[in-house]
Amino acid sequence: MTVLIAGAGITGLALGLSLHQVGIPFRIFEAVREVRPLGVGINLQPHAVRELFELGLETGLDRTGLRTEEVAYFSRHGRLIWSEPRGRLAGYRWPQYSIHRGRFQMLLYRTLLKRCGDVIVPGHAVSGWRDANDGVCVDLTDRRTGVSHGTVEGAVLVGADGINSSVRANLYPDEGPAQWGGTMMWRGTTVGPRFLTGRTVSMTGRKNVKFAAYPIADTPDGGSLINWIADLAMPEGYQWRAQDWNRDGVLEDFLPAFADWSFDWLDVPAVIRAAEAVYEFPMVDRDPLPRWTHGPVTLLGDAAHAMYPIGSNGASQGILDARVLAREFRDRGVSSDALEAYDDIRREAVNAVVLANRGDGPDRILDIVDDRAPDGFEDIDEVMPLAERQAFADGYKEIAGMDVAALNASLPMLAGPG
Repeated sequence: MTVLIAGAGITGLALGLSLHQVGIPFRIFEAVREVRPLGVGINLQPHAVRELFELGLETGLDRTGLRTEEVAYFSRHGRLIWSEPRGRLAGYRWPQYSIHRGRFQMLLYRTLLKRCGDVIVPGHAVSGWRDANDGVCVDLTDRRTGVSHGTVEGAVLVGADGINSSVRANLYPDEGPAQWGGTMMWRGTTVGPRFLTGRTVSMTGRKNVKFAAYPIADTPDGGSLINWIADLAMPEGYQWRAQDWNRDGVLEDFLPAFADWSFDWLDVPAVIRAAEAVYEFPMVDRDPLPRWTHGPVTLLGDAAHAMYPIGSNGASQGILDARVLAREFRDRGVSSDALEAYDDIRREAVNAVVLANRGDGPDRILDIVDDRAPDGFEDIDEVMPLAERQAFADGYKEIAGMDVAALNASLPMLAGPG
């Protein structure tokens, strides 16, 4: 009955907590020797937050992140294009959170250890497997030294080992590295003044030069810890390096593109210059797969559907994966049948989000407005009428499973028969 999970990232930990909730044994094998809070800010959407609340994490989320109140889009001249409420202010029964990715991962990690004990095996990477005894026999190695850690047997193997998943590479050996779309991202956090509602996610500019910013914590002096991302399209022939959350960025590589973006609601160059640290990261994703499940093995989260960080859906979709998979194990047994059912339920829906994000998702409104009014505008309704802007926002919500009425009317993933 044991579920073997490769990866102690957000989705692997969410799956572990979900399996514990339904009484299914599991073990998680993590390639790194110490789980540390890497990364910067992410957003957790209401459909994922519903599932996290079902896991009893509401108090922990409130201590770790902020409840998002608004999303707002601005032209590169700083003029408002579109804004809408988020979370419960938008009518959802659950909030949206803006939160530090690493701190959220550690919340899941600590909760799992408290509830389940010694279920995470660090320093053990999955390097291969074979069918065995109506289940799977998994080979484990030390990723740094290549030394074998032997094998372990279980009923199924779930690859939740991220965008550079070794499980996926074994299933699709000819796929190659993640695909770069031509944009580099520089990310950082800055202590600064509150802006707009103090709980706003803002996007400014257009696809080839864009700045996103949102608070992920309040500061004692009444300010905010601002998470920010600066996107810049690079010239043809630019050689990007493999993604690495810890690679330092250089201000001179991107700050000049935002030098005059000082608005009455946010001074972008000042925010960039005051960052505690800056990290460089290529915007990459992977092509949608024709199937995630192969016999007793399947993929979860970024290993299954790595997507551009647009529309704030990557982590949320991985959490939904985990909850659906746990439900199918509960209802069908820990079996290949459950893996196939999970694949059928989730794959096409999430692949649609991957492709939508590749087309710039909800952020495409910035390009539409900039194309129509490259010199700026006085009245946004003359450039893009309200009905068109509303339809644009609603269209992405439908693709991502975030329609307010539909979500509010549905049950949590593990509700119902058990």
